[in-house]
Amino acid sequence: MQAAVLPAIAGWQWVFQGWHIFKQQPLAMLTWAMLISFLLMVATLAAPIGPLIFICLMPAVTFVTLTICRHITEGQKIFPSMWIQPLKTKGLFRKLLAIGSIYVVMCLIVGFLAFLPFIDELSQAMQTMTDAQDLSPLIDAVQLPMMIFAGLYVILAALFWYAPALVGWHGTSTIQALFFSAIACWRNKWAFLVYGCIWVGLFFAVDLFSGLLVSLGISLEMAATLQVPINITLGSVMYCSFYPSYISVLSQHPNAEVIAN
Repeated sequence: MQAAVLPAIAGWQWVFQGWHIFKQQPLAMLTWAMLISFLLMVATLAAPIGPLIFICLMPAVTFVTLTICRHITEGQKIFPSMWIQPLKTKGLFRKLLAIGSIYVVMCLIVGFLAFLPFIDELSQAMQTMTDAQDLSPLIDAVQLPMMIFAGLYVILAALFWYAPALVGWHGTSTIQALFFSAIACWRNKWAFLVYGCIWVGLFFAVDLFSGLLVSLGISLEMAATLQVPINITLGSVMYCSFYPSYISVLSQHPNAEVIAN
């Protein structure tokens, strides 16, 4: 399978095209994003098993998201009853769960590698937090392992970025999907760097705006409440931007803007 090689500006184009898809059916994408947020909240409340189940389901959620975006670009009206239709293909949900299971295991391994070298410092910081009722030592202690985890997770994310689409639409095996996804992401690393920086910047700007509201006298609870719909809207557009990323890099769709290698 040949992955297109795109310039760095493609990262911005994915975001812009995601916004264009979102504008076509904003209510459908907002509803889908709110459902994902609700599932994440339920998973968090059911820790530690809940988050693991949520991660396992992420490839299936991603594939449904891509299919919804494809239908939108084809001019179809999206209804909630269509959400699970992509998963009804024989054997597909099982394959996506297999990818999700690998994802869970690799996330645990990455977390283990990132935090194990600092276990003594973290234990001491937690003891200090308990004794002194002060979170500062724990916050300082987790900064470096979190940075290491973030760096390792970027590599991990490349393995799984295109895997659901490759399994669902191209019929590749699980191992092939992970391999092709990693290669495609590596060949477009500068586009993904721009793409990632844009989304980090946007969500960071929302946090800054919330902090500004608090500094102007608005209560923290009110600022957080106002931030929720903004975050859901940004999340909806981000989900929509997954599809242009796939189309431009891996799809042979006639309307795809591909730079062949």
